[in-house]
Amino acid sequence: MAEIIIDITTQRLRLIRGEQIVMEAAISTAKNGPGEMAGSECTPRGRHIIRAKIGAGLPLNTVFVGRRPTGELYSPALAAAQPGRDWVLSRILWLSGCEIGKNRLGSVDSMRRYIYIHGTPESEPMGIPMSHGCIRMRNDALIQLFDRVEAGTVVVING
Repeated sequence: MAEIIIDITTQRLRLIRGEQIVMEAAISTAKNGPGEMAGSECTPRGRHIIRAKIGAGLPLNTVFVGRRPTGELYSPALAAAQPGRDWVLSRILWLSGCEIGKNRLGSVDSMRRYIYIHGTPESEPMGIPMSHGCIRMRNDALIQLFDRVEAGTVVVING
């Protein structure tokens, strides 16, 4: 089975099958750094699983709000009309923590914090922490990852 390793320090994501890295991509984690508390806008560490895969088959740059497609496709014109919006694009891998008291249940629950791996506009930098807690990826890389993993895949976030 596959496993995703996210390294906050290097801002890299690796998809591993067995002992082999089958995919590697630049990411952007939380601007506020690592942390588990609700409301912190930090990226939670530890062992997670993909709770749900959202957006299969939808067009590139599909805009999501509350894990639902809005019917919009991201464009520079849409971005200009809504400055400051935190865009969730193309696909969502919704994470659920596995470590009680660290990233599961209570005030540290990653799933209740709506922590995702999701797409972001091409204008957003990768390799630099800039998110509000989630793990951002380039849309094409995210779709490749999405198509290679299943719900239940382990995601380990280090940093």
